[in-house]
Amino acid sequence: MNKTNLILFFSFSLASIAIIACSSAKTEAETIRTNVPLDSIVLSDPCILADEVTSMYYMTGTGGKLWKSKDLKLWSGPYVVAQTDSNSWMGPRPMIWAAELHSYQGKYYYFGTFTNRDVKIDTVAGNEIERRASHILVSDKPGGPYVPMKDEIYLPANKPTLDGTFWIDKDGKPYMVYCYEWLQAIDGTMEKIELKSDLSGSIGEGKLLFRASDSPWSREKDADGNDVPNRVTDGPYLFETGTGRLGMIWTSWIYDVYTQGVAYSESGTLDGPWIHEPEPITPPNFGHGMLFRTLDGEMLMSVHSHKEMKDGRYHRVPHLFKVDITGDKLVVGDRYAVML
Repeated sequence: MNKTNLILFFSFSLASIAIIACSSAKTEAETIRTNVPLDSIVLSDPCILADEVTSMYYMTGTGGKLWKSKDLKLWSGPYVVAQTDSNSWMGPRPMIWAAELHSYQGKYYYFGTFTNRDVKIDTVAGNEIERRASHILVSDKPGGPYVPMKDEIYLPANKPTLDGTFWIDKDGKPYMVYCYEWLQAIDGTMEKIELKSDLSGSIGEGKLLFRASDSPWSREKDADGNDVPNRVTDGPYLFETGTGRLGMIWTSWIYDVYTQGVAYSESGTLDGPWIHEPEPITPPNFGHGMLFRTLDGEMLMSVHSHKEMKDGRYHRVPHLFKVDITGDKLVVGDRYAVML
């Protein structure tokens, strides 16, 4: 199966997850599980917020739901927390991908990718491009519910964007960093857009940070079998090292292997230029990482393992790795053992 078919099949599979995320409160109450080990949860793009106010961990990702834990060992969920406006561009039951939770100025924000499969915005190389965009919801509590804010649109309607993440740059302004999807862009990009001070909307237009083809490690075969740079940008997440260096982990592919690498900004700001490390930073078939510090102060990376099943579906499970960013570079260590 070629890369385009894999991506489209993944989108089709996630549609069923998005539909489940819109089930009634009664159905949700009947399906909440308790004391679930981390490696028993099937979840793509896991993002964990360690909340000091409630002394709890909150994990979300693709699907629009939330898991809760006191110790990273046993989790309860999944809780439905993303509440979208059915009259907005998203439609009544949007697909939800790659959600992240961020605490900012006393509130909690839900950065997610929302897709309305009933709206087609373009056709490129025979592929219909659906209305998809990174968007932000807000809550007063880490456990939600997360609801819409003022602006209905953060990014252009004719441009498929995904995997939005959050960063306060050296100018003190908040930004969303996101991917411009390769299905339309051909060579996927990483971009930024300034956000309003309360994150309720965006300001101005997006700006290019780098292209997928800038990476020295991500590769694929073209239609003629030639070895070329991969076109996929996925899962950005920003961090600052102990020496003040700005870095970004992000994910692409090495042929059919899901892989994560890292780039560093020479200027120390989002504007770059971004210089990519030559080698990946995680084992093969691990990716879409996020960083968080535990309630005990240890820095960890949450990622999902990626496995293609015999029927072509993807099986993805959250994992944790130890991470050291006290020096000049991010160093990924051993797996973080979650002992029961």
